[in-house]
Amino acid sequence: MSASLAGQRALVTAGAAGIGLVITQRLIEAGARCMVCDVDAAALEACASTVGGKDLAVRADVSNEAQVDALFSQIEQRLGGLDVLVNNAGISGPTLSLEELSLADWQRTIAVNLDGHFLCSRRAIPLLRAAGGGSIVNMSSIGGRLGYPKRASYAAAKWGIVGLTKTMSIELGPDNIRVNVIQPGMVEGPRVERVMREKAEATGMSYEELHRRAMQRISLRRGVTAEDIAAMVVFLVSPDGRNISGQAIPVDGSNKPGLTTRVAGGGGKSDEQNLRRFESHRLRQFHRRTDGSDTAGRFWCRRHQD
Repeated sequence: MSASLAGQRALVTAGAAGIGLVITQRLIEAGARCMVCDVDAAALEACASTVGGKDLAVRADVSNEAQVDALFSQIEQRLGGLDVLVNNAGISGPTLSLEELSLADWQRTIAVNLDGHFLCSRRAIPLLRAAGGGSIVNMSSIGGRLGYPKRASYAAAKWGIVGLTKTMSIELGPDNIRVNVIQPGMVEGPRVERVMREKAEATGMSYEELHRRAMQRISLRRGVTAEDIAAMVVFLVSPDGRNISGQAIPVDGSNKPGLTTRVAGGGGKSDEQNLRRFESHRLRQFHRRTDGSDTAGRFWCRRHQD
């Protein structure tokens, strides 16, 4: 694999801490010159040495059009153009049912998670085109692939990012600009722990029980790391990913739809029983598609009746 990014100029939004910082570090290790933006001034100051100076660590809120415009003016001055955009900025939003969710909370989550992708991409496109092409990596979530109870604003934004990505890839392909979206699963770290504790409180479960159920829905029985996400970003923007565009790529250990009884309803059955029901339904669908027969599906269901 030739993951060399020598000479590439990259912007990572929310790149001064957490997943964004790891992405920034991996891009630099691969040879790219990076600028980061973030709203956390302390994180930016700490990150400045990583990116090569304070002038490459810029405070900017991606949901603010004027601040995004100023950010891209600085990119042109300090990097001389752009080859890679990683739209990593996002917030978790509130953990509330739809009827409890305020319009202000809804709009703030959409503004950062979806509008931010739009604003940064819109300003990046002319620079990528002037460079003869490039790559945009957007950041969605398993919340943009599965339902996400009590996280309506977050899920809506993350699903919206998938639609935006696929549309952009069609529009920008003729300019040799590739656009993909990563859908991380449970990324180990304080943010996921905080969200899970909020969800545990909202659903009346203990944090330990919620975590156990979450692990049961992951085939590999483990969460993912920031390094896993960064490795996928580097691959997608490198020459190895030159023919990959318009794709929504889960990095989640094979995460199945949530079947937690208290959240999604399960007829009083356990997660294991609901999961078997789900898998039997999927198997029946498969046999109908492949040979028009439901025999194997019915046999499997009889063997796995609750």
